Amino acid sequence: MSNNKQFAGQLDDEEVLLVFRRHPIVMRKGFYFVGAGVLIGALIGMFNSKDLVSTSEFFTKFFGPVGIGLLLGLIGFFYFWIGWYYSLCIVTDERFVSITQKGIFKQRTVNDINLPRILSVNYEIHGFFETVLGFGTIIIQTLVGDLVIKNVPHPAQTQAQVVKAIKESGVVLDEEVSTS
Repeated sequence: MSNNKQFAGQLDDEEVLLVFRRHPIVMRKGFYFVGAGVLIGALIGMFNSKDLVSTSEFFTKFFGPVGIGLLLGLIGFFYFWIGWYYSLCIVTDERFVSITQKGIFKQRTVNDINLPRILSVNYEIHGFFETVLGFGTIIIQTLVGDLVIKNVPHPAQTQAQVVKAIKESGVVLDEEVSTS
């Protein structure tokens, strides 16, 4: 067995050509947890420290709950970070593997498509936020249906890299570039 494997399930003679993750925007709900934790902590701290005269007591009574709120918010954020970090797409010289993780133990979905089954790779960018923040959707059309990967950073460049990697493996695509 080869010791230079880059991901679990990689075949012995398989070479990784491209790896990409979803845009960090998928963690936005985690940022809401952090913000809510700090806000609730600040409100509790304001209530606790409203009648204090000493600066040291104020810092203890105000920033204690803020710190606890921040810590609890970061724990909530960690749940969404796990989903982002462990969700990735891998293009090898033999197949396209899409791994989607939701939460820590909630759900993991793996799509494994042999490269010769891929007909085309397209991308879409919809709306103001996707345009400004630089993310979109990649659609991989296969013989059995479409694989839709949402929230991909820089979809035009990522789509071009995926097409290049597929072509380098010797597969000829029916339709190379299509934008919406």
